[in-house]
Parts: sequence; structure tokens; C-alpha cells
Amino acid sequence: MKTISVPLELINLQNDGFHILVEVVVFGNPFNVVLDTGASKTVLDKNTVEKYTASSDLLFSDKLSTGLGTDSMESFTIQLAEIKIGKIKIKNFEAAVLDLSSICLAYENLQLPPVIGVLGGDILQEYNAIINYKKLLLKLSK
Repeated sequence: MKTISVPLELINLQNDGFHILVEVVVFGNPFNVVLDTGASKTVLDKNTVEKYTASSDLLFSDKLSTGLGTDSMESFTIQLAEIKIGKIKIKNFEAAVLDLSSICLAYENLQLPPVIGVLGGDILQEYNAIINYKKLLLKLSK
């Protein structure tokens, strides 16, 4: 597979830092995710996922969710038939599912575009991600 470039959006968090957003397509719909090089796995918001799937599609996980200010959050996984990032289609992808309502609410309160979750190191490493801040591009290749 050749290298593809995906546009990024740099979001100013009211002069308290920045987040980088990238568009993904899951459940046949486009969503923004935060590109998070510090996240080991790609994570989707439980409330949003439940709007598009049956709750039986969520599998309880006994793995601890660290790094989100708690280690006691209920964690689930979901097997996505497909997740698209630019022209890359990833089939049968397992994503972590957590209650990210506090993050979603913070984005809403800051009048920022809504997010469905975070794009983590599992995909970034697998697709040899290169982030170009100057051009606001994410390069992926396999």
C-alpha cells in the first residue's frame, strides 16, 4: 500500500494547549477523533457507540483504563466491521469503548467540533504514522 495523507485540524483549547482532530468513518458516518500519540489503543465513546449498535455488540473488558484520570472506569471492546481513515479501510478492527462523556461535554462547552473518541497508538504504529504539524497532515502507510 502506498502512503496516503489525511488532513488534520488543529483545535485551540482556549489558549490551554491544542488537540489534533482527524476524521474517521465508523458505522458509515464521519466523526472526529482526537489524534493521541500517548494513547495505547483507539477508544470510542460508549454513549455514541450505543446510538449506532446493539448493546450486545459491546464486550465487557477487565482491562484497566489508565490515563483518563481514573483506573476504575468500566471498559468494553467492540469489533468494528470497518473503520476508514482517509482512503485506508481497516476491516474487523477491535476498538476500546469507554464512557468519554466528560470529554464530549468539555468539547461542547468550548464550542468545539464533537468527537467520538481518540485515535491511538495501535493504528498509528501499525500504519507507520507521520504527523506533519506544519502542513496539518497525517501520513499513513502499510
